[in-house]
Amino acid sequence: MTAERKREARQKFLLGGIVVKARLSKADRTFLLGGLLELPRIAPGSSEHHRLRDIGKAAFIEGPSLDTVQEKAEWH
Repeated sequence: MTAERKREARQKFLLGGIVVKARLSKADRTFLLGGLLELPRIAPGSSEHHRLRDIGKAAFIEGPSLDTVQEKAEWH
């Protein structure tokens, strides 16, 4: 595996972890993609941008949720 492929694989793994953290791993993929496609429309520095960043920051600080741990156990 080349260094570039390793980097891409790690990036996908990290992004997948964010989806799990948000409890969206079982969400309809088209819904999820639609939501992600809307995010760039939020102006950086806007009140909505700050609100969403604060929610995300708090989620990273709180650590894994019980739901996340249960989902990981189901993968094995």
